[in-house]
Formats: sequence, structure tokens, C-alpha cells
Amino acid sequence: MRWLAPASLAVLASACAVVPPSGDPQAERSPQPASQPAAAAAPAPVATPAPSPTPAALPPARFVYSGELTQGGWVRGTAPIGTTALTLDGEPVQMAADGSFLAAFDRDAGGTATLAATRSDGTTATQLLTISPRDWQIEHINAARRTGGPSESFMQRRRPELERIYGARAMETGAEGWRQDFIWPVRGRISGRFGSQRIYRGEPGSYHTGLDIAPGAGTPYVAPADGVVVLAADDFSLEGNLLIIDHGNGLNSAFLHSQRLDVKQGDRVTQGQQLGLIGSSGRATGPHLHWSLMWGKARLDPLLFVAPGDG
Repeated sequence: MRWLAPASLAVLASACAVVPPSGDPQAERSPQPASQPAAAAAPAPVATPAPSPTPAALPPARFVYSGELTQGGWVRGTAPIGTTALTLDGEPVQMAADGSFLAAFDRDAGGTATLAATRSDGTTATQLLTISPRDWQIEHINAARRTGGPSESFMQRRRPELERIYGARAMETGAEGWRQDFIWPVRGRISGRFGSQRIYRGEPGSYHTGLDIAPGAGTPYVAPADGVVVLAADDFSLEGNLLIIDHGNGLNSAFLHSQRLDVKQGDRVTQGQQLGLIGSSGRATGPHLHWSLMWGKARLDPLLFVAPGDG
């Protein structure tokens, strides 16, 4: 074993010493024993939650609207600024991004309806609408109404057809035709009016749900407004060749008994575009176009959507 000289040990000891920086006041103090507890950490600052933003002040609520405020009619307008949701008698009404809307009234609507707008400041604005009654074409028949209803064999065919019709009318395509002034799909003799009804010895039958126009078999008919074809069906039991067009915002047209359809499901059509030829397919007594309009579940009078005068 090799021994180191005392002088060499002194050099090693100085090499292991901790030399504090020059001017450090702790340089001349003895180091603290290892067992001394460390200083307690300062508590973390508590974040103060930001105050909730104050809702922007809104101008006084004002509905702007016009239309046919009657049974089977409609209203089109703009909701108050800041409206986030709109209803008609509690039922949701679709709104466009600019606040525009369309709403309508069933054939049997009551004397009033209420538009209600929920606004971004939490308030609700309402607008009472007065809905005028109509004198419907009523025919009293001195005979009993047929009883028994449709046969099961007929309903086996009919149920799938109804499912397709309901599904088509529920589709939302983003069409903008509801903003337009509608035109006549065809001009001709009016052979059946919307809302007309027979009363069988005091018992009401079903009312007529559309407008019948009879210009002759093979006459072309056109789209009354822009839209998207949501159903183009051949040989339905009642409707025959049936076409349904979505005009947007819950409004759709149906055209029954066509001899021929010139568009297919999924097609976008423009106002005035030919849709098909008039015929007598399905359950029809003669060639005519049955045009019906619906908004949601409400059945509407097409005559109230077009310019006055006979087709």
C-alpha cells in the first residue's frame, strides 16, 4: 500500500471544499445541519374567477311580418333582433340565419295564434295574430256515411306508401323556395277547391286537402317555387304517380295523379321548371293535377300562395 504525505492530504481536502461566491454573506457561516427542516413553501395564489359577461343590451322587440292570416293561410316575416328560438302556439318555427321565418295555419285553425321569440338576453317577446275564419264549400248529403273503413288487404299496400310520404315530408333540404312568391303550376279549370267537405246526415266526411286544376291530360305542369324533390313515386294506390317537393322551412308541395314525372328524387328544381304531365293515375275520376301544400302538420290552401284569379 502506498501512503500519501501530509502535504498531499491537505491539497485533496482543499479541492473538496465548497467555496461560496465572493461577497455572499453566508460565506463565513457554518452550514446548517442536514437535519434542520426546510422553510415552508409559500401558498399558491388563488385564482379569482372572471365575472360573467353582461348580456348585450337589445333593442325593443319588434316582429315584422305579412301574409294571409286566415285558415289555411300563412305568415312570413322577421323575428326580433337577438331571437334564439321561435315558436307558434308552442310549436317550434324554423328560422333562417337572418332571422327570417315562415309559419302557417291549418284549415281548422282557431281565431288566434301566438308567435313567441326567446331572445339572447333571456327575455321572451310575443306577438298575437288574429286568424280570420273561412266559409268553406260544404255539401250536405241525405245519405249515411260509409262505414267499415279500408280492408286489411288494401292497408298492407297502403302502410308502406304512407311511411314513404311521411318520411319525405319530414326531410330538411335547406331549400329556399319558401321565400319566393309562388306561381301557378299550371293554368286551367278549378275542378276542386281546398277545404270543401261533405256532411252525411250530420256526420262530416274528410275535407278536400288540395286544389284540383284540370287543363287536360298531357298538359305540362311546373314548379311553383324552388325546391328539392324528396319523393318521386310511381303507382301509389291513391295518388298514382306522386311528386313531393320540399320548399324549405317545413313547407312542401305534393302533386298527384301525374301521367308522367320528369324529375327524380334528389333533384333540385327551380321555379317554373317542368315537373311532369297531368294525368289520372291512382284514384282519380278524370285527368287533373291535385296540388296540396303542407307546413309541418298544417294543411294549407294553395290559392292563398298564388296571385288572385282562376288558374
